[in-house]
Amino acid sequence: MRVLIPSPLLSYTAGARHVSATGANLGRMLEDLDRQFPGIRFRMINEQDQVRPHMIIYVRGERTRDMTTELSENEEVVIMQALSGG
Repeated sequence: MRVLIPSPLLSYTAGARHVSATGANLGRMLEDLDRQFPGIRFRMINEQDQVRPHMIIYVRGERTRDMTTELSENEEVVIMQALSGG
């Protein structure tokens, strides 16, 4: 599947905005991303195996935080990072 990486995480992917990953569900896909790009998963997922509050993940155009969300081979997963400031 194709995964869109947000700008703050491009240092993990050597600047690649789109990368490929595999996995039957969101959790497995993130594990594959971490295998390819060590450390990237920790920036998105906390120690309780939950999506960090500032991370936004879209599957089939819908926001999800559920690591068991099923994925297909032809899926596109969009990862975004919320910005804050004042």
